[in-house]
Formats: sequence, C-alpha cells, structure tokens
Amino acid sequence: MSHLITSSCRGLLTGCLLTTLSPIAISAQAPETWPDSIDYHTVYYGVEAQQAVSSGDHTPFWLLNNRQGLSSIEKTNGYLRLQACKLAPRATREHPWTWGAGADIVGAYNFSSSFYVHQLYGEVGYRAFMLTVGSKEYSSPVANPRLSSGDILYSGNAIPIPQIKLWMPDYLDIPGLNHWIGVKGYISYGMFTDDNWQRDFTPFEGRRTRHVKFHSKGAFMRIGDPQRHPLWFEGGFEMAAQFGGETIWGDSVRKQPSSLKDWFKIFFPSNGGDDATSSDKKNTLGNHLGEWNASLTWRPNNDWRIRAYFEHYFEDQSMMFMEYKWKDMLLGIEIDLPKNPVVSTFVYEYLHTKDQAGPLLWDKTPNVPEQVSGADNYYNHEFYTGWQHWGMGIGNPLLISPIYNDDKILQFRHNRVIGHHWGWEGQPLTDLRYRVLLSYTRSWGTYNEPLTRIATNFNTLLELTYTPHQLKGWSATLAGATDGGSMIGHSAGLMLTIRKVGSLFTF
Repeated sequence: MSHLITSSCRGLLTGCLLTTLSPIAISAQAPETWPDSIDYHTVYYGVEAQQAVSSGDHTPFWLLNNRQGLSSIEKTNGYLRLQACKLAPRATREHPWTWGAGADIVGAYNFSSSFYVHQLYGEVGYRAFMLTVGSKEYSSPVANPRLSSGDILYSGNAIPIPQIKLWMPDYLDIPGLNHWIGVKGYISYGMFTDDNWQRDFTPFEGRRTRHVKFHSKGAFMRIGDPQRHPLWFEGGFEMAAQFGGETIWGDSVRKQPSSLKDWFKIFFPSNGGDDATSSDKKNTLGNHLGEWNASLTWRPNNDWRIRAYFEHYFEDQSMMFMEYKWKDMLLGIEIDLPKNPVVSTFVYEYLHTKDQAGPLLWDKTPNVPEQVSGADNYYNHEFYTGWQHWGMGIGNPLLISPIYNDDKILQFRHNRVIGHHWGWEGQPLTDLRYRVLLSYTRSWGTYNEPLTRIATNFNTLLELTYTPHQLKGWSATLAGATDGGSMIGHSAGLMLTIRKVGSLFTF
C-alpha cells in the first residue's frame, strides 16, 4: 500500500541465453550450462524440457519460487522451452556501439498459460549506455540469484515485465578520482501482461486490473576499486510504481489516470489530479514502492570473498527516510570459500517485515491534523492487485504470493513475517554440482487481517546438476523439495530438467 506524501551478460535466458550484466538493481541471470568462451558474433540456441511431480496441495515452495515465473503451483506440470540469442558485448573505445537480441518461447501444461513468449527483446548500446526493449529476465545483483531467498523489491520470482529500459551496464568512474567512485543508474516504463489471467483466476466479485503500466528507476554508487583494493562498498536506491489501467470489481470499472502529465507524476511522485481517487489526491498517484540497499565486500585474495548486504523496503516517505525507525530489512552474508569439493559458496539471510511503521494509518484532516503513516501493508494496494505478476510476487517470495490463496483473491496475506534462510552450493566432482536451500518463516498475517495464531513455513531444496564433459552442451538437473508448516501446507516433490545449448551460426 503506497502512501507517499507529496514532496517527497553475461547471461540472460536462464539455462541457455546470454546477455550483458543489467543495470543496478536488476541483473541478468546467468545460465548454468553455457560455454566458458563466448563468441559475440555467434547466435546461440537452447532447448530445455522440465517435468515436476509432487504430493500434497502444491508444488513445493523451492520448486516453484525464484524461477522467473517458469513454474507452476499445480502438483504435476512440465514445459518445453526454445531459446535463441545474440550476446551484446561491452562497448569499448574502439567499438562504442553494441547490440544484442533474444527470443524465448515456452509450451507447457498445468501452467498459468499453455503457451507464451517468456522473453523477447532487442538492445543497442553506445559507450556507457544501453537501451533494451522487450521482455527480459532480471534478478538482483545484491542477493545471490541461486542461493538467496530473494531481493525484497525484484527477486526474479515472477514472469518478466515487458518494458523499455535505458540503463548503464557498468559503473562509470567519476573523472579525477582515480577509479575510487563509480555511479550507474536506470529508468524504465513497461506494462503488465496478466490481464486475461487475472480475469480467469479471480472470482467475479474479486478485485482485478487490466492495462496497468509499470515504471522503475534507480541509482547506485560504488566506493573503492575492486581491481586494486580488497574492500569496497556499493549502495543505492530503487523505486517502482504501478499506474494507469483500470480497476475492476464485478461490473464496476474504475479507470485510473494515465495521461502524459500522469506519467511525469509517476516519475516525480506527486498528488493525483481531479480524475484520481480521493486517496491518490491526498497522497501520491499510483502504487509506489522501493528499497535502499547496500553491500560491503572484502576480497583479500582470489580464494576468499565475504560480502555483507542490507536491504530496506519502503512504501511511503516515512519509511523511505527516517521518520520511523528502520526495523524492517533483509540482512545477509555471502561467503565464497577457497576451492574445495564440499562448499564453494554459503549464504545466510535474516528477513524482517513485521513492523511496517506500526499498526496505525491516518491521513490528516482539518479536524485531526496529524499524519500517522503506519500500517504500510507491504506489497498490497487499495486499487491495484499488489506487487505481483501472474499471481507470483515480484519481491521476496517468503511473503507468500497471491497464487497460493484458495479463495483466488489477489492480495498478500502473509506480509508481516520473520524469516531465516540458508543456501549453499558446491562441486564435489568435475561434472557434478549441488545446491541446498533451507528456509524457516513465521507469519503474523497482515495488520488488516491478523492471524489468531502465528503461522509457520519450513521449506527445503536439494538440487543436483550433472554436466557430462563427454556430451558438450548437455546437462541434467534433478531437484527434490519439501514443505511443512501451516502457511501453505505440507508437500514433497521432484523436478527433472534436461538442457541442451549450442551455437546456431556465426556471422
């Protein structure tokens, strides 16, 4: 619920496609089975087949979440995926222009859709800047995409949102500071694509939306030179918004403002005009949310790397700045260990979203001229279906996504949580890698709908990936996962994924 007070590749296609690192808060997710040597004049392909079977009510949590929406809550599901891409190299002084493109289509059963274009994009870069148009996978560079529970704002949990994005792939050093300080940023506008899915999923009297637009922006800074010094800091902020479109309850349709001036009011968060709702007239047009994040990395040599990171989520100016204490956070540590056959990387995260600036919300009136900006109701909103796409939360999935709701109402029912998460991976054999995820979460529900008893959620994943060196480009991944607790129930399941990647042609 946004109540902002006025004045305030390397790899892209998961499992096969590549692209450059993305901007700031969101970076392209690297494939697991791509050749070490990349030819920027080659078009690559990927073919991927996946099958999942489960007991219980749902596909287990870590077989469903943080998979860029390529998953299904149904107990038995599968897909066939075809991908192709041309990688966009980094620009250089000699070659300031660069370009890339990708396509990714999926045919599936027991998914939200039986056929869809998962990714389709083109991009062109000049020197420090890149313009990307289309639908493309992203995940957070703050949180490890394989081992983290997920970034609070953009976790890579939902289907990509088509958008036009202007961004800087790398930090741009500030002249005259000997590479000590670098900056980068991005801005994008796009549109959500789940109109028909919402219509089919939501009951007639339930709230749904259509033609909703998307906006995001961010800025980051790096202090320190990782090439010359073992310690460096990175930090910045991101903001996102849902705006425009229509809100529908049964036969009632409410058109939300989306004129050209409203696009500027979304970029510079401002009050809504005469055609806005009374809430947006008092506060800010649209649904705004964002995060501050920071990380400190220590790499004394090529064997060790330790990184501590912090994310603070906000939905209004009071929590964006310091009007209230910052009690809510994602706090994590990531450790890369010297080469060994047991553990290569370890992650621990602590998630706290229980505070939300307290339980009270009051917009000041002439009779009671006090502003109390609490009860932020994370990921939910009065007129939009919240921070979700195709039923999957765009932020951290431990705040359980609306697709789990038995009554099909599109809202987050577990946004006041305290969670602990562990993840580690290793490579015991040359051709064999593994990954383990463990999560334990307690939920108090929401301030509007508190639980009478604390609910719990315990989730596990063990994943093995075999990449035979005799069969170039082939890999197989077998994953087993379990769920326990009262938040989403008990389940156990297996998922098998077969991949083949290679080159189509070189030009």
